[in-house]
Amino acid sequence: MTRSPTRRRMRDSGDGVTFDFAPMVDVVLLLLIFFFLTSSLGARQNALPLDLPRASTTVQETPALPIVSVDRAGKLFLNGQETTLTKLGGQLKPLLGTSGGVVGLRADERGSYGTVVRVMDVIKKAGGERLALGTRPSQ
Repeated sequence: MTRSPTRRRMRDSGDGVTFDFAPMVDVVLLLLIFFFLTSSLGARQNALPLDLPRASTTVQETPALPIVSVDRAGKLFLNGQETTLTKLGGQLKPLLGTSGGVVGLRADERGSYGTVVRVMDVIKKAGGERLALGTRPSQ
């Protein structure tokens, strides 16, 4: 019995089509990490409960700036981490290179004016050239 050349033989190989999930899982995890990191950057700026003074003109904060915050009790925070006036200058120096000498200063409007002036003096001695004062929009 001879077979005709026009008939094809069915392969019974069982290989079929496969889909590798590893690259897809890698992409999903990278996207998840990206969204976690970018969502936490915005929360860092407003983590402290400060009652900022109101201003008629405001500008959005830049996340690359080091932010020094002074609360109502006079406690100091650098990028959300509590610090002291004596440690602040040393902690600011490495951050000033990436910000171009600009430092964000957020102070509670009912806080001590003298503390804010001392903080400004430490920022200037650490190499800070300009201050970006934190305010909230007037209503």
